[in-house]
Amino acid sequence: MRTLVVGAGAVGGYFGGRMLAAGRDVHFLVRAKRAELLAGNGLQIRSPVGDLNLQQPPTVLKENLEQSYDLIILSCKAYDLADAIDSFAAGVGPQTVILPLLNGMLHLDVLSERFGAEKILGGQCVIASTVDADGAIRHLNTFHGVTFGERDGAMSARVGAIEKEMAGVGFDVNPSPAILQSMWEKWIMLASLAGSTSLMRSSIGPIMEAPGGLEFVSALLEECSGIAAANGHAPGGPFYERTRKLLTEAGSTLTASMFRDIGNGARIEADHIIGDLLRRGREAAVKTDLLQVVYTHLKTYEARNRAASA
Repeated sequence: MRTLVVGAGAVGGYFGGRMLAAGRDVHFLVRAKRAELLAGNGLQIRSPVGDLNLQQPPTVLKENLEQSYDLIILSCKAYDLADAIDSFAAGVGPQTVILPLLNGMLHLDVLSERFGAEKILGGQCVIASTVDADGAIRHLNTFHGVTFGERDGAMSARVGAIEKEMAGVGFDVNPSPAILQSMWEKWIMLASLAGSTSLMRSSIGPIMEAPGGLEFVSALLEECSGIAAANGHAPGGPFYERTRKLLTEAGSTLTASMFRDIGNGARIEADHIIGDLLRRGREAAVKTDLLQVVYTHLKTYEARNRAASA
């Protein structure tokens, strides 16, 4: 199976690197600067479950992309989605399957409109990783897995082929007959965590110590869950209770990557993670009051950033 990983950063570089190290036919679609760094330093992964140093990993620039691939793994940030699509479009052939690992749901609509719904799987990943100043990927804990499946729930031959391709390469592989439910549940958790920590500029622990903090986080989770339920994906009871416990744990240092991006003055996925959820809630005529406050706050941050860089 010929696999194209779009990008070689904290997510794509990690999972693609594990596949490459296991002998899979993997190429990385990267920009010129990243290609130069990989050619000089290799693809380096620093991880509690095992380091990798892959010298001169196969890379391709978008202007040189001529052949189609069997599998395209997409792991960009949502705000880079349009550019990413343009960069890998030449690699999409009649047999190509696209596996996006973005959070939220909006990207499924965007990709389906461009390439056809039949080419797009549902997917998500679990990993905490970052890229160091020298370009090395640093895996921050021992969790690392990819979940994917057909959006209609079928356990198709191509899902089986991808499972076989990823099996035994060094991360968890989970084909799922309920991938959309899994994606919605992750979205609910992420929106609640990102909304709470970004709005309050704090990890969960201090929010729990503040007057009304517990009530706010619990109400935001309930609001996000209500939107999911109105869209046919009510979170399961065990998931909801685990998530509520995670988001309301006293002394927790848990934050969202959006919170950390705001602290660094970086771009954020406000529209994709919060805005799209808000839109779906409004269309379903369910409560969105707290989510609206979060979204307004995030869009104000974006406006301030644009003004500062103008």
